[in-house]
Amino acid sequence: MIRSLRAVALLFALSSSTLVLAQAAADKSAPQAVPLARNVPDAVDKPYPGGIIALDIDASDTRRAAFRVTETIPVAPGTRSLILQLPQWIPGHHSPAGTIDQLVDVRFLAGDKPLKWWRDPVEVYAFHVELPEGTTAVTAKFINTSPIQGNEGRVTMTPEMLNLQWDRMSLYPAGHYVRQIKVKPTVTFPGGWQVATALDGKSQTGSVVTWNAVDYETLVDSPIFAGVHFKRFELGGNVALDVVADKPENLAIKPENLDAYKALVTEAGQAYGAYHFDHYDLLLALSDKLGGIGLEHHRSSENSQEPKSLTDWKELDWDRNVVAHEFSHSWDGKFRRSARLWTPDYRQPMQDNLLWVYEGQNQFWGLVLAARSGVQSKEVVLGELASYAGLFSMWPGRGWRSVEDTTHDPIMAARRPKPFASLDRNEDYYTEGALVWLEADQVIRAGTGGKKGLDDFAKVFFGIRPGDWGEVTYEFADVVKALNEVYPYDWATFLDTRINQPGQPVPLAGIEKAGYRLVWKDEPNPYDKGRFADAKVLNLFNSIGVNLDKDGKVLSCRWDSPAFNVGLVQGSKIIAVNGNSYDQDGIKAAITAAKVAKEPISLIVQRGDKVMTLAIDYHEGLRYPWLERAAPGKAPAGLDLLLAPRRAKR
Repeated sequence: MIRSLRAVALLFALSSSTLVLAQAAADKSAPQAVPLARNVPDAVDKPYPGGIIALDIDASDTRRAAFRVTETIPVAPGTRSLILQLPQWIPGHHSPAGTIDQLVDVRFLAGDKPLKWWRDPVEVYAFHVELPEGTTAVTAKFINTSPIQGNEGRVTMTPEMLNLQWDRMSLYPAGHYVRQIKVKPTVTFPGGWQVATALDGKSQTGSVVTWNAVDYETLVDSPIFAGVHFKRFELGGNVALDVVADKPENLAIKPENLDAYKALVTEAGQAYGAYHFDHYDLLLALSDKLGGIGLEHHRSSENSQEPKSLTDWKELDWDRNVVAHEFSHSWDGKFRRSARLWTPDYRQPMQDNLLWVYEGQNQFWGLVLAARSGVQSKEVVLGELASYAGLFSMWPGRGWRSVEDTTHDPIMAARRPKPFASLDRNEDYYTEGALVWLEADQVIRAGTGGKKGLDDFAKVFFGIRPGDWGEVTYEFADVVKALNEVYPYDWATFLDTRINQPGQPVPLAGIEKAGYRLVWKDEPNPYDKGRFADAKVLNLFNSIGVNLDKDGKVLSCRWDSPAFNVGLVQGSKIIAVNGNSYDQDGIKAAITAAKVAKEPISLIVQRGDKVMTLAIDYHEGLRYPWLERAAPGKAPAGLDLLLAPRRAKR
């Protein structure tokens, strides 16, 4: 009886609680979403009706690295409002990389009268400007505050040089294809500086330089390098190497090394079979003060290298691939571009599929052309390929994420540091893409008895319409069709398997078909040796699984490596190795000694305020990737033939 009464009381309590909860739910506020207002029109392929925009930039303030902009935008009669935008989706970045945060002190005027404006709350790169009746032109005044320190963004102005990128410091009217907007640019530079750009019609009075009016698409695609220490080298074929340097002595390239850049022009023409520019400027900064860059354009490219990379030719061999890579993009990426990556303005989002063609095949050609021309030695290029292959042989992220999926990484990750890049993957469409295209080259060569290779695909796909420097877009089916024109094969399955499917074998097939193999040695190959020494990084990634700075701090850790499995991760600092205070030679010696010892490697490690002892049970020694000939002999292997000079004359 007592038990029954308790049950009734409990049931009543539960029922009461349910009623209270139901009432509370009925009384809980539940807002409805405010409809998202789209106030910026899509671009249409019609000329901007206002006329030619005057863009005037004062770039003379090197002390504060401030670009002061005055832009006059004419408007059609009767216009009562104007939407002006800063470019957001920048070609070559494959992401919304615009620098709206650097635009300050923004003001709009009609004559000397300030105009009311507001920033679009949905598309914050757009400014809405209200115009009084009778307005014929709007003057926009603002400052681009270029970063002064690297932690603020990429430095684009130093006391010795600058890199002016028009997309950072110009607004364009919404609603038009950018090729339908005309701009007349003028820039004031520091006194005595020399200027290089692909723009036409240069006119100079003192330090003020102006160029012909040009469509906005071409303007954005034609950046400027300028500096006090400058030299222009004519390479032939209407191509010039325009170099700015921190110090004048760094411009003193030897004639035989300059010949390598001349050969690069020849080799690219031979590979692609046609040119898609009327003239071309290889813009190169030799600087450790200006922010690093490698960015493609149709008639120019922005490149940076170590300050002495042209004078210390052998020592800095590893650093010189960027020019070959970006020059090749004039064909692969600028003239031919995947259809969804091409956009009519800098507001429409890019879709990065097929970057394994745009960047992956271009990575292949950057290496091949560098080796053929002598801009880089064959030994260093082999080292680069070995580095790619070695990395992917122990890259667990390949098990779940395809090469195609990494093409979305520029948008998703924007090259931010990752805790475990080996599991996450990076923009691997560059390097794994290059290895896939190496295999494609060898499939063609094997199938045609050595008569054809990827050079023939380059001519069929990129070498069409000589002299055309517009854009021709493509889809996956177009790539397959062109490959089949060169050599009939099941290319759709070949590419789908290697590019779209995760969990594929280590991409060594191209290397092996080309007569080489991946091997491991206890010293870095020439490419890795140079780049890690320059960065002051000890590379133990392929052995215990970490990269260390000069003081023993862990910079990166490979997922499921021996170091990872004992908890040695980023931010940790190695204090001692086998009872001795840490230094780089000591930890390398300990790893080498462990090859014949049964005891684990003992580390004392500090992470934050914790100090711990870790035992790494690893006994395979130092491991660095190399490529070597699979079979002895004097006859060149397939990879030797691929990297050999062509030296045809233009």
